[in-house]
Amino acid sequence: MTREGAIAVNRFGLGAKPGEIEQASQNPKNWLLNQFRGPALPARFSGLSTTGELVSTLVQKRLARQAKDRDAIKQFAMQARETFLKEMAARFAHGFETEEPFRERLVRFWSNHFVVSIQKPQCAYFVGAFEREAIRPHVAGNFADMVLAVERHPAMQLYLDNAQSIGPDSVAGMMTGKGLNENLGREILELHTLGVGGGYSQTDVIALAKILTGWSIDRSARPLQRLVRAAMGGEAENGFRFYPPRHEPGEKSLLGKTYPAGYQAGQQALRDLAIHPATSRHIAEKLATHFIGDQPPNESVRRIEAAFRESGGELMKVYEAIVVDPESWNPKSAKFRSPVEFITAAIRAAGGNMAAGPDQQGVIALIQSARAMGEMPFAAPSPKGWPDSESGWTGSEAILQRVEWSNAAGERLGTAADPMRVAEAALGPFLSDDTRDAIRRAASPAQALALLFASPEFQRR
Repeated sequence: MTREGAIAVNRFGLGAKPGEIEQASQNPKNWLLNQFRGPALPARFSGLSTTGELVSTLVQKRLARQAKDRDAIKQFAMQARETFLKEMAARFAHGFETEEPFRERLVRFWSNHFVVSIQKPQCAYFVGAFEREAIRPHVAGNFADMVLAVERHPAMQLYLDNAQSIGPDSVAGMMTGKGLNENLGREILELHTLGVGGGYSQTDVIALAKILTGWSIDRSARPLQRLVRAAMGGEAENGFRFYPPRHEPGEKSLLGKTYPAGYQAGQQALRDLAIHPATSRHIAEKLATHFIGDQPPNESVRRIEAAFRESGGELMKVYEAIVVDPESWNPKSAKFRSPVEFITAAIRAAGGNMAAGPDQQGVIALIQSARAMGEMPFAAPSPKGWPDSESGWTGSEAILQRVEWSNAAGERLGTAADPMRVAEAALGPFLSDDTRDAIRRAASPAQALALLFASPEFQRR
């Protein structure tokens, strides 16, 4: 059991399951980079509704609202809640049990980069499908493909209001008097690609917003409507639809490049943004911050940036640059676990068996626990996402909630585990003498396990 093995499992993964540090210690870098061979969609997520199915149900709900069908509206609200809980149960359970924890950490990193949030209630229906269908299939692929999948997804279209954006000079704009919404264009430039200081202007925000007019959700809930939409033209797939009558006509200039009207121009604009030099820098900084430290060395950022730029955004090349960077293996645990990371690491350490997955009450308890510590899953307070620095999670109330959760978890799990064995398997060489002594002196196995979870070294990765 080596330091590098413990770093691989905890810093790059989701926390050590029993025996995992020993496994990783044989060749930590290979152990990480070999975790992308399984299916893009793990079996745990099979049977959940596709985005297209969910969009169709949403449209039916809107029709019921227009008809003032209270029973149908109530039924949809219950269905939306059930959908969210099923998605969260699968996500938690997969985190507890996965044999590809580095891959899963990257899925969650990208979900926090391309934020959709249930702070906008209609998005609650789609957040799980968004991660399953727009993030997971592309996490080991090309960044541009992920950008296209993310920006087209109905969850993003609804969250950043592009589903309602209409070109002022389009056919629909002139008929309705409705106009442009800049939210998606702004966040693509500021957060998803170039980043703050990436060299764009408000003129570019407006241009990108116009380029993306007509991108929306598929409102064709009835067969006759589908025929009408097909006759009008426009791309449609899995809940997404491009509406030519809403698209702003004419050429647009974005970052000095001219794009013609049409759906394909929007795709090309996003691909161009995905490989822009400023994007390379922005993504490198975020990945270095996530894996190396809150203030990563400039040399590390430059190496990751070069891998992104030279590969044209091939993400496996980027991950390889992170894994081989010397600073990634600094024995000082520089990153503080977020609430969901903390809960996941604790249950993995205790060997939690999720063969059937958490039941409804179990997943509600997990969600409530994370929320009490400050992180409601898929409910980031803004498009910037959850913080990726220690200061975001170390408020006094949040720390108190962690201690209380540790005590409760110790009571639930302590009778089924040897606390010292759990501690050694979870932390390996990073188990401190102080924590080891505290576990030995604990009055009960439950208290010993609680002391482990609340220890300073368990809070970090």
